[in-house]
Amino acid sequence: MFTYDGLLKDTPKDVIVGIGRGSERGDVERSAAAFENVLIYDDPGEMVCDLKNGSIDAAVRGDMSSSKLLPKIKEDFGLSDIQRTVLLEPVGKKMVFVAPVGIDEGWTVPQKYDLAIKSVELMRRIGMNERIAVMSGGREDDKGRNDTVDRTIDDAAELVKKLRSEGYDAYHAEILIESAVDEADLLIAPDGISGNLIFRTLHFLGNAKALGAPVINMNKVFVDTSRVKTDYRDSIALAMRLTR
Repeated sequence: MFTYDGLLKDTPKDVIVGIGRGSERGDVERSAAAFENVLIYDDPGEMVCDLKNGSIDAAVRGDMSSSKLLPKIKEDFGLSDIQRTVLLEPVGKKMVFVAPVGIDEGWTVPQKYDLAIKSVELMRRIGMNERIAVMSGGREDDKGRNDTVDRTIDDAAELVKKLRSEGYDAYHAEILIESAVDEADLLIAPDGISGNLIFRTLHFLGNAKALGAPVINMNKVFVDTSRVKTDYRDSIALAMRLTR
């Protein structure tokens, strides 16, 4: 089973990772010091350039400003948007991916489908299981109570049907996230706002470990992180693992 502790212990020695520094707190420096091949960058453009040309194998945002770094990634890699999936380990539970987590992501069935299959591709690279829980805003028998809830239930049913038709192990988890975290390995939220709320509630209020949010629509490994993190060792280890 893919675990937090196992990730930190099983890091390849020949992978070079860059991490962004945007403050003088020392968190980035302390995290980088735990590994042999981690380079610290103060310039977003330099880190993105080195990632693109292969001078580094992977990159981690660290506490660098997203408003400076993410537009540079979009520009250099020719992305119209940035798609992310976040890896969490809730207290007493196994690891699980959650997507979408950007508030402007995952608002249509095709967008959620794209996030799901790209997340599964990433999960296979790190040896995770691939069961997909497609969330909605209510239970099946709640249909008719609210138009917005009805739409999320219909969208979930359509997405599950499409995923299953292509061989993916997907099911409609309804609104029952408390069951989905035990039964599935990837949670697809109804939209980016609810996905972001799931992440924030589990991490900031529920003390779930958040390893970072890999960008899944680029051909290089980049792990987005929150500037409020104080320890980036797990994000660095995840970036290293994803290069395999």
